[in-house]
Formats: sequence, structure tokens, C-alpha cells
Amino acid sequence: MAATSSSSPSLHKSKQRFFQISPSPTQNPSSTPFLLIFFFILCASLFPNISSEEPPILTSGFHASYNRHCNHIVPQSPLRSGRFLPSGSGAADFQIGSFRGGNPLFNRTPIAGGAAKPQLVFFHPYFTGTTFADGVYRYRAALNLGDSLPYSGRRNLRLVRFRGPRFPMRSGRLSFTLQGFWSETSRKLCMVGSGAVLHSGTVNSLRVVLKLNYPRNSGINSSLISGSLESLDGNGSSSYFSPISILALSSQDSNYEYTLIGKENGIGCLNGENRGESFLALPNFERCSVLRGIERFDLEYGGDCNGGNCNPLDGSFGYVPNYMFYHRIRCDEGNKWKMLLGFPNSSYSGNSFPFEPSTSFIAEGGWNEKEDQFCAIACRILNFTESFDNAYFGDCSIGFSLRFPASLSLRNASNIVGKIWSTSAANSSGHFDKIGFRSFNEELLGLLGVKYEYTVIDTLRETCVKKNAARGKGKTYPNEYSLDMRFDMSVRNSKGQVASGYSAPFYVGNQLYRYQFFGYQTSSPQVSQTEFSVTSNSSVVNISYKISFTPPPDFKFSRDSSLSSAVEISAEGTYARDTGVLCMTGCRHLGSKAQNLAPNETLDCEVMVSIQFSPLNANTGRGIKGTIESTRKTSDPLYFGRLELSSSSIYTGQAAASIWRIDLEITMVLISNTLTCVFVGLQLFYVKSHPDVLPSISITMLIVLTMGHMIPLLLNFEALFVPNRSRQNLFLGNAGWLEVNEVIVRVVTMVAFLLQLRLLQLTWSSRQGNGNEKSLWNSERKVVYLTLPLYVSGALIAWFVNYLKNNSGTPKGAFQRHSFQRHSLWNDLKSYAGLVMDGFLLPQILFNLFFNSGEKALAPLFYAGTTVVRLLPHAYDLYRAHAYASYLDLSYIYASHKMDFYSTAWDIVIPCCGLLFAVLIFLQQRFGAHCILPRRFRRNSAYEKVPVISNEDL
Repeated sequence: MAATSSSSPSLHKSKQRFFQISPSPTQNPSSTPFLLIFFFILCASLFPNISSEEPPILTSGFHASYNRHCNHIVPQSPLRSGRFLPSGSGAADFQIGSFRGGNPLFNRTPIAGGAAKPQLVFFHPYFTGTTFADGVYRYRAALNLGDSLPYSGRRNLRLVRFRGPRFPMRSGRLSFTLQGFWSETSRKLCMVGSGAVLHSGTVNSLRVVLKLNYPRNSGINSSLISGSLESLDGNGSSSYFSPISILALSSQDSNYEYTLIGKENGIGCLNGENRGESFLALPNFERCSVLRGIERFDLEYGGDCNGGNCNPLDGSFGYVPNYMFYHRIRCDEGNKWKMLLGFPNSSYSGNSFPFEPSTSFIAEGGWNEKEDQFCAIACRILNFTESFDNAYFGDCSIGFSLRFPASLSLRNASNIVGKIWSTSAANSSGHFDKIGFRSFNEELLGLLGVKYEYTVIDTLRETCVKKNAARGKGKTYPNEYSLDMRFDMSVRNSKGQVASGYSAPFYVGNQLYRYQFFGYQTSSPQVSQTEFSVTSNSSVVNISYKISFTPPPDFKFSRDSSLSSAVEISAEGTYARDTGVLCMTGCRHLGSKAQNLAPNETLDCEVMVSIQFSPLNANTGRGIKGTIESTRKTSDPLYFGRLELSSSSIYTGQAAASIWRIDLEITMVLISNTLTCVFVGLQLFYVKSHPDVLPSISITMLIVLTMGHMIPLLLNFEALFVPNRSRQNLFLGNAGWLEVNEVIVRVVTMVAFLLQLRLLQLTWSSRQGNGNEKSLWNSERKVVYLTLPLYVSGALIAWFVNYLKNNSGTPKGAFQRHSFQRHSLWNDLKSYAGLVMDGFLLPQILFNLFFNSGEKALAPLFYAGTTVVRLLPHAYDLYRAHAYASYLDLSYIYASHKMDFYSTAWDIVIPCCGLLFAVLIFLQQRFGAHCILPRRFRRNSAYEKVPVISNEDL
């Protein structure tokens, strides 16, 4: 049973308490070392591949295969130490590569736009060893091939490593385990190994040989690695595949020479283009700290872009790229960079750099301190054929310039900007005009100390003051620096269609909000009031936001047009802490349309955003409401209809209160079930001391109680063994604690069921051979004839009410599914069963009347205690409705609305009826069964007790 990572320490301690296993008193402590030794030997035998030693069988098979296929390339030599050592990034490693071929394992299928999916290859030696031959090393390595492989440099993602199968067989990807030798002198690598593939429902083993040629010289023109991966199976075998050609980029070279550094001042640098903007002058020690991994830039084409002269790729590809991938390969001395630039089709959605020889450039450059920009020259990959043997870098006539703005604003929300262009003649092949690119990297905001400039606050002041004055004052609203300012949201258009999204502050005043979030700081930092355009006694602060939502495919946005991608809005305005009003002007990012789109048309800044936060102590959940409106005329092409946003996200204080409430309800459930067992046990002790009262207990009542404990067990039997992973409470971070208690609750419920079953069995047996057996069963039959129609009628009423609920009006939008879940027939029938359990004493009252019993059949603690246990949830529900918000309807554990009828009316009627039944039982057992009837309906004759002798051992 797994616990979430966010579980509190106290929860962990509780889990340890339930799962701690104590050693047996008879266990010999001296046997522990032998058990540990046996365990390690077993692990070593089960996982031979992770050992640095060579198993004899694997060694003999490897040497035979290597001698046949590789020995003529790099002669093998024995290891000096006889052992492998863990290998980091070595000379034989490469960062990323591309491959072709491999039919039928890989079919290079063209995608929209005429280009094929990038087919990527990664190679990493994980064990290395020196041999007796000079410059020859032996490697164990992993080779992965696929159309999109994950990389570990993506920011803001938690990397989770798990041990999977030895040979992953995911569709579109192949993994091989290889072993072989690399020669530092000949710059060649040859390895043999195996992988596996799923074919026609069976797993086929793939035996392969890998041959790679590494560059001899050091420099940009000698950075490519070429080679092949060939199948060792016969052409007619089901495991055979055509040779795979590999082209990769060399990863490590300590003697690498930057041959293009110094030439960029004439080609790869833009001089005098600051245009009044200020850019950051990065110190030398920070230049290798920025853009360390993979970055994606949105491309911006100029208004004079027409046709192919704006396409950085050859026009034969059939598409103009919308974005550019950047991958830094190395950074030396803080002033020299080497990087890859990729221009994939817009349909590419992988996380890896899309290395494709026809759409990738390699660049070298350095930092220009005079212009505060990074300048580089990029080259294309030329002369690549299907075998990649003769590919090289050439056509180094591409300029590249990258800068870091010193400040951000509403219209300039990118903290990385740059341009790429061709310096060749306009009529030459491969020429393209200047293309801008930009990106937003939140990690750089704090690293580089970027500030935010508010540009539209003055124009918003009058509008926002009116909105602030019109909203409710006198309540407490979220602090502008708190986590409560970020929220998930639903966006609804005029047609009722719903999109989901997210909103979060960007800057509060001049302080970066995201650092407040990552540091989990909820209190306001010490910020000078001069940073705000408000007076010192004002609660109104400047604030900027990032808003985004992803619409469904048919979401109507502008008139009758639909959106095909996510909507991103940058907004700035004011937030009034006293009224909870967020008033902002926004800019909607239109994105680059690649052709015939001027840079100033990439933003639609005529957007008004208004949001009202609910008070922190609101009893109806968070209930954030707001609107997103276009201030353009309806005839404008960029106009869109009014959008209403809402959020049911909870505040952090409410979440903490909810966790406390759930802990309380877990405790109450455990106490309630335990008390049920205690009261049934007391009844068993009572009938053991007074066996003559057993026949006077209504079997119908006992069946109701027994079924009431059995049905939850049947419905949740799998909870005893299979944890429920889809609980609504997972966001609270205590899922493991809930699962532990769920099992305990089921166990205690099972104990109560067994005790009830025992009481039923004793009562049933006591009537066999009893002198009044016929009279007893006649009375029991009358109880059934009266209660069964009553229970069936109640079930039919519950079904009819459910039918009216579901057909009175069809829910729309995002609330449709939730509404049907709350009014499902099954849930209503379960609630009705809870109502029957609340009135469990009714059959006993009727039985006493029909049989005219004067016996004290039920122990006072049994019927009174069980009544209290059944009625306390209703009293608690009344308290909960007034003390807590109603935003966690699905998280009820104690007094669950799915297991009984709960409302203000039911919470009053049911306890009153339950207490009335308990009082009637008390009166019947004290003054006779008919004492509760009017005097004229009472019988004069009393029940004549016949002694019953029973030696049954209870």
C-alpha cells in the first residue's frame, strides 16, 4: 500500500504503527547474518546484468559472436582488472542521433506537411573497462531507438525511475543491451548484443551488431558519428530487419576547437538593434548557467514574408515551421557555446530534441559584451544519404542572435528573444529573411533578476475603482502573495461549452510570485510601498497574471469559429485585498501563423479580465467567479464572445480544515463501528444470562441489522485486499492513511456482522421445540406481512424521486456528469437502506404487539446504544453543514450522503423517530407490549410464560 509523497510525518508514523512486524520470540537472532548473506546471493543470481562481473555462459557467447562480426574492426583484448567499472559520459558516448531503415520494425511514414517523424537514437555506455591493448576499451552499453524518447533535462518535472522489463517492447521503440570494444586510435566502435520485439503475439529476440565511426579531428566539421545497426538473424527470420543507418553528434571531446568563433561579428551578430530596449549583461560565470538543456522557441515571421524566402528549411518540405528547438551541446569558459537548432513540423509533440539531418542546424558562437547578446553562426547538414556515411556540416551562412530582456511587460512577456536569418544572396538556394523567435523560461526570472514594468495601470485605474467600490467589503479575502491566488478554472462560452484551464499570478508588485509558490511562503515579504502605484494606506496592489485554458475541439470562440489550440493570456491590473476584486487588462497570444503575419499582430491586447474571489471563511467553497471579454467591436476579426470563468478550487486554509475534518471522521467511523460491536456483544452476554428471552427477539429485526452490516461488506469486499486508487481525497495527500483505515473499518464491520449473525442463529435455534413455537412464528409472519410492503413501498418512492430528479432538467456542461452521479438510482437505494437501518427497532415493536410479549428481550445498552450510534451521524451532519463549506461533498467518510438520507429535514425527522422507537421499546419492556396503545385497544389477557430449559453453550 503506497502512500503519497505529501503525507505528513504523523501519517507516516501511523502507517508504521499498523504495518510494523515484530520478530517472533522463538526466532534465533544469530540466524540474521546468514539470512542476509542468502538474500544477497539470491539477488545476485536473479539480476546478473547489473553485476560488473562476467558470467561464464555470457562471456563465452559474447566472445564467439564478437570474433565472428567485430574482431576485424576492433580486435578484442582481455580486461586488465577482470572487472567493469561504472562509466559516466565517455569518449564513446553521444548525446543524440538520428536513424533510418529498420524495416519492418520501423516504417518511416510521412506526416502532415510532407515531413517524417524524427527517428531518434540514444547511446550510453554504463560499464567500461581498460584492456591490455593500448587505447582499447571494453564497454557495456544501452542503445535506444524510437520516434520520440524522453530526455532528463526538461524543467519543472519530477523524474521517476523504475525497473521495467529487461527488454522494453513499447510500440515504436526498441532497446538493446550491447557489449564490445572501442579503439581510441582507429576511432571505431563495434558491439554485439540483443533486444526483443513483440511480433504476432510472441516475443522475438533480436541479435544485432553495432558499428560506429567516430571523427578523428576536433571541430564543427568533424562532429558527426556515422554507423549502422545490423541484424544477425537470417533474411527469412521473423526477427530480421533491414540495416539501420545512424547519424549522431559527438558528445565529449576535451580538445574541441571552435572554428567559427570570431567570424560571428560579421555574420552572426546584430549591431545597433536595441531600439530603446534594455538587455541583461550576463557576467562570465552565469553564461553557462542559462539555457542548459532543451528550449522551444515560438517563431515570428515578418509582415513582408511571402512564400519560401521566410522558410529556414528547403521549400520541398511542404511546411513552414511554427517553432524552433534549441539544444545546447557544450559551453566552455563561459564564453563559447555549441548548440543544435531544430525546426520540426508543428505536429511534433515529443520532449526530446527532434534531431533530423534535413531540419537541424549546428551552431557555434560566443557572448558579445558590447551588444549584450549571444551571437553565433549556424551550419546545415549536407550530403546526407540513406547511409549517412558522407554527411558533413556546410553552408555556414546562417546568423543567430539571442538576448535576455532586462524587464518584462504586458506586451513583452518573453524573457528570451532572438533572431535567425540567412546572409547569403537573396536569389541563392537556402536563403531566408530574418525570423524572430521568443520564449518564456520561468527558471531564468530569479536567476537573472528580471523585473516587471506595469504599462496599463493608469488607464485601468478609474474602471477598477468602480468595480472595487461595488463589491462586498467587510470580509477577509486572500492575501496577494498567498497560494490562494492561483486556481484551476472552468471557462464557459455563450453556448454552454466548457474548457478547463489554470490561472496564477506572475508578479505581485515587483516581486516574482512563482518564487513564493516554489518556496511555499504564504506570508507577504517585506516589499517597499514605492513599488506599488498606490498610497501607503491602500490595500490595492499591482499584479500580473498568466491565464491559460485548453478548449475542446468544438469550442466556439469567435462567432462560429472554433479554437484549435490552447488560449494563453497575459494580464496586468490591480487586486483589492479588502474586496477580493481582480481587475486586469490582458493580451491574448495569437501565435505565429508563419506567413503574412506582422509581429504586432501576434497579440490581441484588447481583452478585459475581471475576477471576484470569495471570502476565506465562505461556507460555499471557493466559488471564484469572473469574466473574460473582448473590448473590440463585434465586426472585428479578433473579437470573441464573453467568457465566464469559475473555480471550485479550495483555499489552503480550507484544505487544512478538510484534512482535519477527514481525520476526525475517520476516528468517528472507527469509534462508531467499535461501539456497534460492543453493544451486540453486550446483547449476547445478556441472552447468555437470560436464555429464556431469546424467542422474544424479532428475527425480522435481526435480519435487518445483519443485512445492514453484510451489504457494505459485499459492496466493498475488494477494499480488504485491493486499495482504492481513485479516491476523491487524493489531493489532500493522505490517501495511504485513508486506505489503512478503510481496511480497519471493513474488518470491524465484519466483526459486527459475525456477532449479529451469531445473535440471529441463537434466536432462530431458540424457537425450535419451543412450546409457543407456532404462536411465535405467526407473530413473526404478521411482522413480515406489515413491514415488507412498507419497505418495498419506500424503495419505490426512492426510485420515483430519483426519476424526477434526473428528468426535471438536463444538466449542461461540466456539471452534467457530477449531477447524474449525485442522483444515481443505486446511490439513492443505498441511502434508503440506511433509512431502514435507522428504524431497526420497528420490527421488534410490532412483534411485541402481535405476540403481546412482556419479556425484556433486548438489553437496554443494546437498543439504546445502537440507536445512538445510528442517530449521531445525523446530528454531526447538522453540525458539519454549518461549520464547514459544502465543496467536499464527495469526501464524506462519516455520515456519508451515499449511505443514508441527510438534509436538514431528515437530520431532524430521523433522530426524532429513532428516539421515539427506543422509548417505545423501553415502555413495552417495562409495562407490557400493549401499553403504548390506547386503553380501549389493550388486551386484558397477559402473555403466559412457559419455562424453557436450554443447556446450549453460548
